Amino acid sequence: MPRRVQPIKRPEIRLDATLPIPLYKQLYERLRSAILTGQLERGARLPSTRTLASELGVARMTTALAYQQLVLEGYLESRVGQGTVVARSLPATLLGAQIGSKREERTDEGQTSPIHLASCLPPLKDIPWPSRREGQTAGTFSGGEPGLELFPYEVWARLIARRARQSVRAFAHYQPPAGYFPLREAIAAQIGVTRGVRCTPEQVIMTAGSQGALDLAVRTLLSPGEAAWLENPGYFGARGALLATGARLVPVPVDEQGLMVEIGRDRCPEARLVSTTPSHQFPTGVTMSLSRRMVLLDWAREAGAWILEDGYDSEYRFSGRPLEALQGLDYAGRVLYIGTFSKVLFPALRLGYLVAPTILLEPLLLMRRSLDMHLPLLEQMALCDFLHEGHYARHLRHMRHHYKKLRDLLQRELHTHLGSLLEGRAPEAGMQLVGWLPPGKDDQHAAELAAQVGIQVLPISRFSLEPLPRGGLVFGYAGTNEEAIHPGVKRLAVALEQL
Repeated sequence: MPRRVQPIKRPEIRLDATLPIPLYKQLYERLRSAILTGQLERGARLPSTRTLASELGVARMTTALAYQQLVLEGYLESRVGQGTVVARSLPATLLGAQIGSKREERTDEGQTSPIHLASCLPPLKDIPWPSRREGQTAGTFSGGEPGLELFPYEVWARLIARRARQSVRAFAHYQPPAGYFPLREAIAAQIGVTRGVRCTPEQVIMTAGSQGALDLAVRTLLSPGEAAWLENPGYFGARGALLATGARLVPVPVDEQGLMVEIGRDRCPEARLVSTTPSHQFPTGVTMSLSRRMVLLDWAREAGAWILEDGYDSEYRFSGRPLEALQGLDYAGRVLYIGTFSKVLFPALRLGYLVAPTILLEPLLLMRRSLDMHLPLLEQMALCDFLHEGHYARHLRHMRHHYKKLRDLLQRELHTHLGSLLEGRAPEAGMQLVGWLPPGKDDQHAAELAAQVGIQVLPISRFSLEPLPRGGLVFGYAGTNEEAIHPGVKRLAVALEQL
């Protein structure tokens, strides 16, 4: 005897024609929800499309479209002579999923239930990533950005427009993962002259800023759980890239000569990688001495380890020419050099590069294909023109003079108004300086006091994995107006009296 179809337990259905959601979609969602929650049981018969349309006061096409979609997705079954019924084959786990998800979505305290995510995510919350909401302006002395008001946007817009008109059609297909070759040629020539980097264009891989280069290198060179040295205090982007790949971080202190290699060797001689900023250490501003550089290269060669050299703002050296890169001293092929245009042009450009030893090109490009194939091409072509036509060199000269002026002014104001509290010397390069507090003073508390008067300085402890001998405040001056420095320091001096 055929199984009798159960009559429908009619859910209350209300459709609202004023909503932007089509009526058939509203009906589909209502019926689907009723099925998932068990309000409509398996095998329950539904009214015909004509009957339901009449009851709801809608066109028959509305109910027909909703039924059709539910049939296609397997929630309903429609057979000639039997009408439309809730599918009998729906598993019990699916029927309880909607109820279970609602129950687990929020507890009585309003907290979301635990979601299984990668174990590397919680430590990333402690990293002071630079970010800003749309329309939000930077506070006085907030770091991370160059002087954006002085960039030649009209020139850049003209180069972008010209390339968009003339070149996009010919380059619309997939591109090589290493990036636009004429730009890589220009970069190899430039850093060979200005930084002493020894490379061919084939060794240059375009990345999404220096962070993209760090991520690509770390993903390629490290397995989860392997150890990596990290300068302490050190660059938060390197820490983030290492944490994201599951590396075991080994903090190595920094002194007046840079990374203290012997301490790193004592703590973890078997480390697979070290991230360093030898030309202008972030955030302290010190330069790694030649003797320390040679010791680091010797250790990397003996240990079979890799060195990630980040030359993030080495172009901004105020006395003499920029220092030659550590990579230029490396004859064992252990150094990967990282550069970026975000600090010279503008951060939203997101163009950087990785110079890799030849032996690593194949695995790096294999990883690159698995991540994002290649970067958008239009900005790469415009940047190539920006370099070839001399705009880059002119802008760099202008900004180097501008930043030196800001640095000198900030140093004088800090000495005048905070000389008894903050100790620091003007760095020979870069876009920030550190004011060191007396031993025992809490730099986190000092930064909070500064924030109360609109001064955005970061405590240097935020960049550290282990306690430092003394705290300090990191002042970013590149994005600060010259007129804002004097009143900003005076407000800060008043705020820090509470220390």
